[in-house]
Amino acid sequence: MIWLYTIISVGLISVLSFVGALVLAVNKEKLGNILIYFVSFSVGALFGDVFIHIIPEISAEGGFDLTFGLYFLLGVMIFFVIEQFIHWHHCHKVEHHHKIKPFAYTNLIGDGLHNLLDGMIVAASFMVSIPVGMATTLAVIFHEIPQEIGDFGVLLYAGFKKKTALLFNFASAFLAVIGAVLTLIFLQSVEGLELIVLAIAGGGFLYIAGSDLMPELQRHEGDLMKSFKHFIMILLGILVMVVLTFVG
Repeated sequence: MIWLYTIISVGLISVLSFVGALVLAVNKEKLGNILIYFVSFSVGALFGDVFIHIIPEISAEGGFDLTFGLYFLLGVMIFFVIEQFIHWHHCHKVEHHHKIKPFAYTNLIGDGLHNLLDGMIVAASFMVSIPVGMATTLAVIFHEIPQEIGDFGVLLYAGFKKKTALLFNFASAFLAVIGAVLTLIFLQSVEGLELIVLAIAGGGFLYIAGSDLMPELQRHEGDLMKSFKHFIMILLGILVMVVLTFVG
């Protein structure tokens, strides 16, 4: 049952790579107005998953001690390094004679590593419990939607044709499936390792929500109505995580 839930979940996450095609069908300004509310919902979902599912589950299983606190910090640092690697191309804006700009491949490698970790996180979550797995899958999905659209845009800007960009983006996203399968194979033979992966994931989620997503929302300072809408979407993300505690 764990295998079934995990493969369906990471398969869905991989298919999200095709959401990048939305940039071709939807007006750019309109798309931006929609995506920003996915961002605020994702903030609530990520924080909610950490504080409502991940930390309580680790505490119930073995106690949240200094060691797990260090794993959380490790998660923060891992996602920081990945993000810096993804954005490394900003230091290489000099024109090249290549048809495809080199930063496209840098972006694909960094994004692929991120997706591999996402697959590992989802698998480890389902190994802990079905509700935690479902909550983590939703948290990953809602922060992946804006990211996948952004990645698709980067590939187009770098010189890829539309179909090629979608194919490469899907190949990168499919690494989530590989990460999940490897995790299910190897983690089941090592007792308690899934909790370590979950703690690292928790640190990563805190980093993504606090460092990447919330600054995006703060750009709307001064617009009271938009701030209120974002506040409601954050609460809705948290509420979904609360509801999932009653599943399974």
